[in-house]
Amino acid sequence: MNPHSRHERGVSLSSFLVTVVMALLLMGGLVVDGGAQSAASRECQQVAAEAARAATDAPALARASGVAPSTTAMVAAARHVLAGHPGIAGTVGVSGGRVSVDTRASAETVFLSMVGVRSLPASGHAVAVLKGSGE
Repeated sequence: MNPHSRHERGVSLSSFLVTVVMALLLMGGLVVDGGAQSAASRECQQVAAEAARAATDAPALARASGVAPSTTAMVAAARHVLAGHPGIAGTVGVSGGRVSVDTRASAETVFLSMVGVRSLPASGHAVAVLKGSGE
């Protein structure tokens, strides 16, 4: 057997193993880091829904007394909920009796950071409508 052909087979096998290992790491990264992104998106969605509900619940006592709902109190209630989740940023909008909350965060990567992807974005959106507000 030619000694060069044995060496070439070893180099070929080494290249194949490197390719397979890299592919497995990339697939593992997609699973693990994709799961982290999915969890962060789910948390953003839950926080957005919680903030929107808090905003529509805020003027309940005033409305029961016959006073018009305060937009300022609604926004403050939603921002209070957002402040309770430090890793999540958000915006609150109130138009009439409609409260819209958008949230965003990022999920730090474990495997994908090896190829330069340090974090993955996550976001959430929720709308709550204050019934009986003339809308």
